[in-house]
Amino acid sequence: MEQPSTVYVVDDDAAMRDSLCWLLSSVSLRAKAYASADDFLADWDPSMPGCLLLDLRMPGLNGLELQERLVKDGHQIPIIFLSGHGDVPTAVRAMQAGATEFLTKPFSERFLLERVQAALEQDAQIRRHRRAAEVLEARYAVLTPREREVLHLVVSGKVNREIAEILCISPKTVELHRSNLMKKMHADSVPNLVAMCLSIDECREAARMDPTL
Repeated sequence: MEQPSTVYVVDDDAAMRDSLCWLLSSVSLRAKAYASADDFLADWDPSMPGCLLLDLRMPGLNGLELQERLVKDGHQIPIIFLSGHGDVPTAVRAMQAGATEFLTKPFSERFLLERVQAALEQDAQIRRHRRAAEVLEARYAVLTPREREVLHLVVSGKVNREIAEILCISPKTVELHRSNLMKKMHADSVPNLVAMCLSIDECREAARMDPTL
């Protein structure tokens, strides 16, 4: 069951936190507010879906430093910066680090809500992609070492005869391994198998490192 999305508000201005939470609740969006980046980090559960409304200037970790911490730790939560002190270099830095939006206070409430909805959809897409990748990784993990070798060669465009020569096995054995790995990967065609392999880290790495592929 999908967990409800939360809009996390991080701003040291209590009036701004209250205003943003009221605005979000007015369109039935769930919000949680924090007075500092440290408070947010201490409470936030990365497994929960959502996006982040982040002030730029705050005591302790500022907005950019929190963004850098999240990126360094591999988190992909969409971030919308809200600032009364924004300048072009700062906005560029935030956007280059992956922020979805950089808004200067005062801002249009309607536009902010539109960007929040877009950020929540972006987060949902990221999570769907991650879940799909995890499924493929699990399927790949049950392949035998020989099936993985055959898979790498199949997705590189090799036909059964060429695979048999490279692996020093018979074409009939190649066909057996090929049939088994297609079933295990739930692939109904070679193009489908290739698309799957593009999402599997070990498969991509094998293709990059093996000179025969």
